[in-house]
Amino acid sequence: MGLPTAILFDLDDTLISAHLHPREAWTKALQSLDGLPGDPMAEDAATAIHTSAKWYWSDAERHRVGRLDILTARKTILTRAFKEIGWAEDEDLIDRLSRHFTEQRTNDTKLFPDAVETLDGLAQRGVRLGLITNGNAIEQRAKVDRFELARHFHHIQIEGEVGFGKPEERAYAHALEKLGTPVEETWIIGDNLDWEVVVPQRLGFYSIWRDPIGKGLPDGSEAKPDRIVTRLAELLED
Repeated sequence: MGLPTAILFDLDDTLISAHLHPREAWTKALQSLDGLPGDPMAEDAATAIHTSAKWYWSDAERHRVGRLDILTARKTILTRAFKEIGWAEDEDLIDRLSRHFTEQRTNDTKLFPDAVETLDGLAQRGVRLGLITNGNAIEQRAKVDRFELARHFHHIQIEGEVGFGKPEERAYAHALEKLGTPVEETWIIGDNLDWEVVVPQRLGFYSIWRDPIGKGLPDGSEAKPDRIVTRLAELLED
């Protein structure tokens, strides 16, 4: 299959490693913050937090609100987890741990090794590139600036800046309008099966699921990506 006229890229865990291995990230944060209760162990507390986070992000409305105010979302997650493991609901501790985890995650976020190579290679082949990401305007724009991504894209669309995001149909329509390409000539790639596969396919996109750690489709998944890639550079191998 040849390359399309345009490709829309997701940002987090597609171009940058932002949220991979959350349980391990919480363990690291718990082990590196002073003033935590001594029991249970950090790994057990991290498991409770991870379970609470999965509950929080499983609801579409909570997800929409939380991704636009990630610090408050993390405080809600920690409050629920602390109750589960029998820790006192210490608001100061919850605030410190939320901020510590956020700072740590920011520091640990990196571009995937083949991201720039792939974007440059696609541009050289004449593909128009767009970036469409959900999340808070300040935080997401900071990632774009930090990794100098703006130079690669004809259009950058951040939920917190435009006021709507995936999986709202107008988010995809707006991106297509800005790219100036029809949906049948545009691919979309990202790690979220609903946002980058199920809804886009319904709208006519060729949808690529980004599976950066090769975990495969979840058991029982009804999503059927048109293509699955582990490495971004696979896009250049068409």
